[in-house]
Amino acid sequence: MKAEQLANPWEGDLSPFYLVSGDEPLLVQEACDSIRAAARATGFDDREVFEAAQHFDWVQVLNEANSLSLFASRKILEVRLPSGKPGKDGGRFLQEYCENISPDNLLLLVLPRLDRSATNSAWFKTLDNHGTVIQIWPVNARQMPQWISQRLRAAGIEANAQAIEVLAERVEGNLLAASQEIEKLKLLIGEQKNIDAETMSSVVSDSARYSIFTLVDRALAGESEAAARTLYGLRNEGTEPLAVLWALTRELRTLIKAEEQMAAGEHGSAALQRLGVWQQRQGLVRNALKRLKPAQLNLLLRQTAGIDRAIKGMRDACPWQELNTVVLSLSGKNPIHPNNLRLALRESGAP
Repeated sequence: MKAEQLANPWEGDLSPFYLVSGDEPLLVQEACDSIRAAARATGFDDREVFEAAQHFDWVQVLNEANSLSLFASRKILEVRLPSGKPGKDGGRFLQEYCENISPDNLLLLVLPRLDRSATNSAWFKTLDNHGTVIQIWPVNARQMPQWISQRLRAAGIEANAQAIEVLAERVEGNLLAASQEIEKLKLLIGEQKNIDAETMSSVVSDSARYSIFTLVDRALAGESEAAARTLYGLRNEGTEPLAVLWALTRELRTLIKAEEQMAAGEHGSAALQRLGVWQQRQGLVRNALKRLKPAQLNLLLRQTAGIDRAIKGMRDACPWQELNTVVLSLSGKNPIHPNNLRLALRESGAP
């Protein structure tokens, strides 16, 4: 399913099972919200959420599926799988669950973007045959103006092409930042519903472009002190930590994929270009790859999952402090080494 189809994705009866995967937090969240709303409208009044971290006991989900509630006869079983892979036990559970689906349960599985090995797995094929798979694809630079235009119209705002381009340049692919700026527009423009480039420039802040993305570039460049100051400024300006986390997570995924492709023999420039890294930023990415080992990058990515849980209130931790740790590690100051893996994961709550 494409991002532009999310406004009205449900036709007919609900599926007993939904799998939502993708690396765009805003679109994944909205897809899940739509499923939950449709489920509540048809009598699924109860909801249980499971965080399937490493060594997760899938029997918990089975027990909840079989339990009876005094207050609701139908329930949503939501399983969040940050690693994107259920493992042997999880795969077996999902296959068995699909063979014995109860009309009183709706299973919602939320994962990051699935790789080819996952989509070729037996458990995925079983889910695809028995339920609904919604894969959220990134909105690329060419699609961004159209996406923004649709969002503005949904908010009751008309904007010309130049105004839309201004906003697209400000957010540089950050859908969450774009959504927040549109919400701010609704509050600030009052009765004015037709926006031109001048009005857009005066209303929309530069923070998404000149702070969040400057933060990432400074970390990649190894400028640890400047990166830490930028992060501190973002916090003081009231920036949502999820927007910062999105940018850092996206960059870590790019670094990991670039390292894997270059290790497989692909030329560096070709690999980075294929991953959508602009030419003027390729030097930053190359320097970061020289400084950080694959194990460190993977650990940092897993720590971002722990930060996501803290932001959502599922861990008793300060997201900003942990974002600072990731920024400093990415910049090469006090980098995390594989021998710190167990301690770091335990502290972050990541899978």
